[in-house]
Amino acid sequence: MTGKVNRFEDLTCWQSARKLVKIVYNACLEGKLRRVFYLQSQLKWAVLSSQNNIVEGFCRFYRKEFIRFLDISQSSAGEILSMCYNLEDLEMIDQDKIDSIRIIATETRNKTLGLIRYQHRHASNKPNHLEHMNPVSSFVARGRHLNPVEICSCLAFHGANT
Repeated sequence: MTGKVNRFEDLTCWQSARKLVKIVYNACLEGKLRRVFYLQSQLKWAVLSSQNNIVEGFCRFYRKEFIRFLDISQSSAGEILSMCYNLEDLEMIDQDKIDSIRIIATETRNKTLGLIRYQHRHASNKPNHLEHMNPVSSFVARGRHLNPVEICSCLAFHGANT
């Protein structure tokens, strides 16, 4: 990941989390796990949390909020790693599938932690990477309050220049 990222889809941690969702959801259709709904549900919540918190943080205005949601995401990936032991101990699915989940969950967590470290190096409560995308928010963040006419003018100008 080099340069400015304008879409969450470009984040490698999100790409890994997306792969993890697919692997976990497919695993929930296999072996004993397909009949253990509570464990399925917990796995699915954790894997979706890992992916969706990356996006929610990315869409926040302030960098500290982005970091907070990335931390939730990496914690959810850690939860999946812990649950792999449950899957293994209870022989819920094939070992190969558990190993695949472990590998992708570890990759997702490590990439997310790497992004957290990167964000911390640039941390303050400065606006996040999205400031250029929303001109109204950038004025408000600087302490300037706009009236409705100014907001419409600002949005119209911004739309005309994209």
